Amino acid sequence: MITLLQQAFFEAAKLPQAEQELLASRLLVELAAEDDFDLALNQPFSKFIGLAREALAEHHAGLTEELDPERL
Repeated sequence: MITLLQQAFFEAAKLPQAEQELLASRLLVELAAEDDFDLALNQPFSKFIGLAREALAEHHAGLTEELDPERL
């Protein structure tokens, strides 16, 4: 285990049990999301082309809106 992760676990161990449980749950969710992302990237490239075409069609149909970083 890398030193930074060891330090994070050491600090987390100082938290009350309920906060440790919450932190652990959040970490597990994050790790699962990483796995899902990796699986998505391993899908056939044609699937991404289809998603891109769908996104462009929605944009050309006026179904999208410009991203406003101030509203994030």
